[in-house]
Amino acid sequence: MIRDFNLLVSCPRMRESDACTEIWFLLGKIGDRELVVEKSEVSGLLVAKTKLEPFKAIAELRRLLKERPQEFRYILRVAPIEVVVPTRLEIIKKASLELSARIGESETFRVTVEKRHTSLSSKEVIEAVAEGIDRKVDLHRPDRIVLVEIVGGLTGVSVIKPDDVLSVAKEKP
Repeated sequence: MIRDFNLLVSCPRMRESDACTEIWFLLGKIGDRELVVEKSEVSGLLVAKTKLEPFKAIAELRRLLKERPQEFRYILRVAPIEVVVPTRLEIIKKASLELSARIGESETFRVTVEKRHTSLSSKEVIEAVAEGIDRKVDLHRPDRIVLVEIVGGLTGVSVIKPDDVLSVAKEKP
């Protein structure tokens, strides 16, 4: 599995190969002909390394979804990943705290954990990450989300705005 992925792509189980081809094709259309995409150890989950800035890639995918929704058949969700670390609580916490410096003093945040193939509990990850961030928490309408995506032995961490994740089913016209 790619160890320095910067996009996490979900798809229906047993359609990983189709989704790999689709994301490769779509990102090629927006300027990345060097995309590397692989199945992860989790069914229905792909990891990808784009040469494009991941937030820009998602914005371009969103634009493409509005213009040509019929080309999105297998991809369900695309999330940007800023840093990948080993799945160890203290390392996840350190990476999250470094990225959380981008949360403005007047901004609110929440921690969202998506975990797969790990014995860590969501609660312990959320508590470890949140305790070091000196900002107001808003669970329903945060300005920023500390996104922690655990995929077995690797964890992707990002600080995102709520609309930085592409959710095809919700956004498809």
